[in-house]
Amino acid sequence: MAILVTGGAGFIGSHVVDRLIDEGNDVVVVDNLSSGRMDFVNENAKFYRIDLVEDTEKLIEIFKMHDIEEVWHIAANPDVRIGSENPDEIYRNNIVATYNLLEVMRKAGVRKIVFTSTSTVYGEAKVIPTPEDYPTIPISIYGASKVACEALIASYCHTFDMKSWIYRFANVIGKRSNHGVIYDFIMKLRNNPNELVILGDGEQNKSYIYISDCVDAMFFGLKAEDDVNIFNIGSEDQIKVKRIAEIVCEEMGLNPVFKFTGGRRGWKGDVPVMLLSIEKLKSMGWKPKYNSEQAVRKAVRDLLEDL
Repeated sequence: MAILVTGGAGFIGSHVVDRLIDEGNDVVVVDNLSSGRMDFVNENAKFYRIDLVEDTEKLIEIFKMHDIEEVWHIAANPDVRIGSENPDEIYRNNIVATYNLLEVMRKAGVRKIVFTSTSTVYGEAKVIPTPEDYPTIPISIYGASKVACEALIASYCHTFDMKSWIYRFANVIGKRSNHGVIYDFIMKLRNNPNELVILGDGEQNKSYIYISDCVDAMFFGLKAEDDVNIFNIGSEDQIKVKRIAEIVCEEMGLNPVFKFTGGRRGWKGDVPVMLLSIEKLKSMGWKPKYNSEQAVRKAVRDLLEDL
């Protein structure tokens, strides 16, 4: 018996794989390496380079070969911004891939799935912090695709007697991250240490959670036993984009001129204010170790070591 992790060569997926293996599980990783890296894959995991959209027959073989009993579905296109430029890529890599995976699970008789969703499913929520029962009205293609995936998973759970754990993340940051605001700022400053272009007005105010806190929360949530278990995962505070830029500059020892592109949003579909309610997980006994600013500073140091 083994656990299959899709996207297990990526940022969040590779950390989940490490934890699963540390707990003594046999782990099979499938990843198309579009954003993942082979050096992130735990050496004790079995790895297959496949595409969930194109390689369903190969996926069926892997399920049979390794007697898969549980799936952690983490594979997705992680770049929220790309949805306004190439919606088809988001549709295929998120919705089609999830449907194909669920079909393989159904045919193989696999009943457990853990799915990584996103805070962007809520769109511009009027209730802050935003609880899990708030309506999902996304404003980005990425957020819409995750709502669709959640709906597919919930329907398969009720139709085919599966169980799911759906986690809606705030901004997850830390070691092995290769996208997002911190990564972008570091790369921009390495290219030009005298100037930093910041998308929007820098006042975007969001929650950030460090990767170890995120993974701990995911494993903690498995204690819930409903057919469909939905949890927010984030920190309990917010940090503005301008402050993130200041922390990056402090850690790099730089003092560049900040240039803002203007407007409330950093890009089309950007949610300027986000803070998730984590009371549901807290009531079960979990809480994050780091607040948003601590997580950001720790993540900056991680990436400066990695890059």
